[in-house]
Amino acid sequence: MCIDMQRLFAPGSPWAVPWIENTRPAVAALVAALPERTVFTRFIPPEGQGAAPGTWARYYAEWPQMLRGRLDREWLELLPELARHVPPARVIDKPVYSPWHDGRLHRFLRSAGISALAISGGETDICVLATVLGAVDLGYRVVLVSDAVCSSTDRGHDAAMTLYRQRFSQQIEAAPLAEVLESWIAA
Repeated sequence: MCIDMQRLFAPGSPWAVPWIENTRPAVAALVAALPERTVFTRFIPPEGQGAAPGTWARYYAEWPQMLRGRLDREWLELLPELARHVPPARVIDKPVYSPWHDGRLHRFLRSAGISALAISGGETDICVLATVLGAVDLGYRVVLVSDAVCSSTDRGHDAAMTLYRQRFSQQIEAAPLAEVLESWIAA
């Protein structure tokens, strides 16, 4: 799974994730290794303020320029080096941090016989966190590709990685890209 590696979080966006540039090569290598087994998620903001439920309304009051009705649709697209893998890779759009909220992803993965996930993308301490915790709750084996995740801040990234390694060490494995790719070749 590749989480939210979109232009929306690339340089030039109000939501730019500085680390995305450093992580792009590792994410691209991971996706290129098995594009037919890749699922991308895309964070899709609501059309307008009135479509943002609950505390999301407050969130978008701070970011009105990021509402879909005001946003150039190009910003929603995957980064070019990733988009070229669709298809065979699949894309799941989501309106919130977690890709599990409506059940589509879980149903798709289960119907495809998938029980283990290698997770990459951004942000380590927001959407990746929501993805990982949901996957754990649903019983998936979770392998976080440690050098293929990124965040807006070192502090947030480091705190999330510490949480994954120390508090969830029985349910979440963290491994660098080279180790993940090597295990795929061996399998």
